[in-house]
Amino acid sequence: MCGIVGFYNNDNDKDVVIKKMADRIKHRGPDGDGFYCDNNIALGHRRLSIIDIDGGSQPMFTQDKKLVVVFNGEIYNYRDLKETLQEAGYKFENNCDTEVLLHGYREWGEELPKKLRGMFAFALWDIDNKTLFCARDHFGIKPFYYYKKDGLESGFAFASEIKALLEYPKFEKKVNKKLIGPYLSFSFTPTNETLFDSVYKLLPGTSLTIKDGNMEIKTFYELEFNEKEYKFEDLVDEISRTMKDSVEHHMIADVEVGSFLSSGIDSSYMVSLARPDKTYTVGYDDPRYSEIDYAKDLADKLGISNVSKKITKEEWIGAIPKFFYHMDEPSSDPSAISLYFVSKLASKDVKVVLSGEGADEFFGGYNYYREEVDMKFYNKIPYPIRHFLAICFEALPEFKGRNFIVRRGKKIEDQYVGVNNIFSEKERKKLLNFEDTIKNRDITRPLMEKCKNGSDIVKMQMIDIRNWLLNDILLKCDRMTMASSIEGRTPFTDKEVFNLARTIPVEHKVTKDNTKVALREAARRDIPNEAYKKKKLGFPVPIREWMKEDEFYKEIRRAFEEEYVEEFFDRKYILKLLEDHKNCKRDNYKKVWIIYSFIKWYEIFFLGKDYDKISA
Repeated sequence: MCGIVGFYNNDNDKDVVIKKMADRIKHRGPDGDGFYCDNNIALGHRRLSIIDIDGGSQPMFTQDKKLVVVFNGEIYNYRDLKETLQEAGYKFENNCDTEVLLHGYREWGEELPKKLRGMFAFALWDIDNKTLFCARDHFGIKPFYYYKKDGLESGFAFASEIKALLEYPKFEKKVNKKLIGPYLSFSFTPTNETLFDSVYKLLPGTSLTIKDGNMEIKTFYELEFNEKEYKFEDLVDEISRTMKDSVEHHMIADVEVGSFLSSGIDSSYMVSLARPDKTYTVGYDDPRYSEIDYAKDLADKLGISNVSKKITKEEWIGAIPKFFYHMDEPSSDPSAISLYFVSKLASKDVKVVLSGEGADEFFGGYNYYREEVDMKFYNKIPYPIRHFLAICFEALPEFKGRNFIVRRGKKIEDQYVGVNNIFSEKERKKLLNFEDTIKNRDITRPLMEKCKNGSDIVKMQMIDIRNWLLNDILLKCDRMTMASSIEGRTPFTDKEVFNLARTIPVEHKVTKDNTKVALREAARRDIPNEAYKKKKLGFPVPIREWMKEDEFYKEIRRAFEEEYVEEFFDRKYILKLLEDHKNCKRDNYKKVWIIYSFIKWYEIFFLGKDYDKISA
């Protein structure tokens, strides 16, 4: 696990600039750095040593010094690829997975990413042909951002984290206001753009090539579903085999591998298969928000260690500036701060941890999906009637049952934005102090079109994998582990696991009784307690209650009352949201938090506030 940076142009002082960019993300790789510069390119690397500790330094070159690469991630099938390349005549100088990228590119060219199983973001420079080739893994486990203002002549830079791009001399820092509206609905930025103007994400399963002053982006992996018929027991056998294989691959390392452990099925199944010596759990004093006892019970039954910590309210609030600095963009997910603390806890002992991201999206784990099964009776009402009722109810103030009527009176393509839909487009118009131009369906419809013949549950899975998993779940895993200089690995978010999961029929994913039905049955075979039955908690945080207490309430009110907030939000509207929550008139904690998140992000990156707390 590492951090990569680079830029493509003829700028002066390349060596000075590239070092500044790399130093900005030193936390991603405290074990060493390396740089390469020529007339056209500058590449930088920060290393966290995991595989071939002595021989894996980067940038790494081919023996003839004609190809050079910087790479962030792990290639889990590198041994198989290495053997194939050796049979083709390639000679290897070390035991690191990075070298496979160099020889693999020479052998397969732009087809290389299709051969890889793992998490990766890399940039490879062909020195003779003056060609830059970059790629990001199939599901976006590893980040890749790039800055491009107008044409390449105005500069092109890339990095593992946006903060490194701020050191690029041609970077013009400006808020991308048109994405604020979608951020408020989806709870993250749901396109290839970011809230920093002219900063883009290289999307999962795509490559980027720059040659002769032209940039081209190609897709090498499409997310597709292809449901098959299974006997239930045969499917469970296949899940069991595939998960054991994935966990085995994710345990490859020359350092100790630990694991996060909660009370739920995902991490419990993963830990039961991996049997790491050390596991890590965090919780809170309130038992409703703590999974420590459950995790300890499983660890005891498996005969492995579990280290836990209870996070205090003061610690959690105190970590907010560091959290937003490391996230780079505002986050609506307060559980990410819990992940920050459990990563910090694990970093005292290990460099690598397993984590359970991806199971819900691949295997149908969200309770929201059950509505498609539980409420089939309502769908028997003719759609025109349901649609008319939805229009009528949408005009009414919120009350229990209103949102259900509104949802069920719209086609999934017109209403589903993900598992954490916060502000409606109608509310955004009241909230924002500028024109809101992007419609939610403009973002979701192209994704749903790819599975237009699938069930509504499959369409929701498509949205959640390409949006929620990518821009929330995997993003926070990468950022929070890297903030503590450890590598997070996600055995569920694996190419071979998805190749199976995409074929599972709906009835083996979601029923009236449960979610992740087939996965739970596979997990039951290996988990020595009843975690396979447990309903999803989702890393709960007592933020709903803390917002009503003076300390946190006053901080949020302070932020909402700042003058610069008026550039973005109607101050009266957001203060009413806060007051209604504090006075128990309405549960607005998600709405309050997402607005506060944006303001804190703006204060840190645009006003330079709280840097003393970030560096402490």
